[in-house]
Amino acid sequence: MFRIDTSQRTDRAEIMDGFDLQGEELRRTLKDLENINAWLGGNQITINGIEKLLAERSKSRIIRIADIGCGNAAILRKIAELGQRKDYQFELTGIDANHHAIEIAEELSRDYGNLHFKTLNIFSEDFKNMEFDIILCTLTLHHFKDNQIVELLNQLYVQAKLGVVINDLHRNRVAYILFQAFCAVFVNNEIARKDGLTSILRGFKKEEIKDFTEKVTAKHHEISWKWAFRYQWIIRKE
Repeated sequence: MFRIDTSQRTDRAEIMDGFDLQGEELRRTLKDLENINAWLGGNQITINGIEKLLAERSKSRIIRIADIGCGNAAILRKIAELGQRKDYQFELTGIDANHHAIEIAEELSRDYGNLHFKTLNIFSEDFKNMEFDIILCTLTLHHFKDNQIVELLNQLYVQAKLGVVINDLHRNRVAYILFQAFCAVFVNNEIARKDGLTSILRGFKKEEIKDFTEKVTAKHHEISWKWAFRYQWIIRKE
């Protein structure tokens, strides 16, 4: 039986890290991951972070928001709906290095006129030259190694005018066991199950996030634990 070791972040690759997955299999897996995130309350963590950064900001100006590693853009569609309900002027951009995922996101987002997509590597010069008011990193940060995370966060801090909202996983043995039980009942997708468990082992403990804050240019960090075993990390621009 696989021993659950959460003492260190695993370097085990996720199936979704490769770009070979495409077509109906990719579409189904992204949809299952979307459902898991919604069922476990993950969307609200990102939306709450955006609203914190926009508190007392005028709703008359356009707010440019990018989501890196956007997948099928489920969270961006939720944000677009938030903007409609609360009269925000959002201009939304989904960024992903997997062009198969971007094609699915574009298809699913046809009815959202303020949502646009780009197939880009977030470490590329093309992306580094882009600027936004808010940059979202939803279940994306754990895909990178520690040194890449430091580089990326310093880069995003420069690119974002208001701040960065990070929503990612708490690496925890209980979270791993509960996710196994959840999948046994609700998830009939081997890739989603396997990648979900690997994602937890690639997630973070609070002391690791605090260590990252000491290596990032930004001074204003808000780190909060959220159900179900998530961290909301808001980096505010000075």
